[in-house]
Amino acid sequence: MKRKATQKLKEWYAAEERRPLILRGARQVGKTWLMKDFATSLPINNVYVNFESERELQNLFEQDFNIDRILRRLSLQKGVKIDKNTLLILDEVQEVPHGITSLKYFAEQKPEMPVLVAGSMLGVAMHKDDSFPVGKVQFLDVFPLDFEEFLWATGNELLAEALVERDWNSISSANLKFEEMLKDYYYVGGMPKVINQYLKNNDFEAVREEQLLLIASYDNDFSKHAPVNIVPRIRQAWNSIVAQLSKENKKFIYGVIRDGARAREYEIALEWLYDAGLFLQSATSEIG
Repeated sequence: MKRKATQKLKEWYAAEERRPLILRGARQVGKTWLMKDFATSLPINNVYVNFESERELQNLFEQDFNIDRILRRLSLQKGVKIDKNTLLILDEVQEVPHGITSLKYFAEQKPEMPVLVAGSMLGVAMHKDDSFPVGKVQFLDVFPLDFEEFLWATGNELLAEALVERDWNSISSANLKFEEMLKDYYYVGGMPKVINQYLKNNDFEAVREEQLLLIASYDNDFSKHAPVNIVPRIRQAWNSIVAQLSKENKKFIYGVIRDGARAREYEIALEWLYDAGLFLQSATSEIG
């Protein structure tokens, strides 16, 4: 699956000065796939660490932030030497204490070493007790596939090329095909796993099932990661988003959540959803 974010990763890797790169985005937008796919294109070795599944590494950063010690520990765990010529991928970094803080020391002690970082709910985790490495990291925001990427994924590269080049003659001649693909994109959306389900046999019932599973996983995250006292308000705000988007007036109205709702009740819930990457505020929209 071709992604535009891959070019951003190439630019980061080729930069004369680079810092650990944090991939931000909602769950299942393809962050892990992007990192692994990019790693295979490089002429150097890569090591992938998943702190959620590799529980034996939970205390990796608790002793100190001596990066040489940390790399020796990882080398022993992985059975391969990890040095400055290794792309180190740290996934689900929010699961390990001081994982985010450690990035400051990677930047200071091993500035030549390429480090990619991602995690589910990372935007929320950044607000917890760990010290955030201000100025020591870079960010790459990862989103669902846009329409051009959807055309690439479905084998319609020529349509995507005409669209980017604004070849109006070609676009007009293929108008029906564009309409067909746009309707499919509106229904399927841009989440990679859902698109893969669509590509199997164009079964829209299976697509809907995959979408519902994804939505259920987001709902589970509310209970797992959010403070207990705001979980009900997060769910109420989240469940109102479709109704908010269907309004002609695009201002977010608290009264749509429930009758009599006020900003002071739901501001924290909306901030949590925003930090989790589950909604974006457009430049033309308002919340009030």
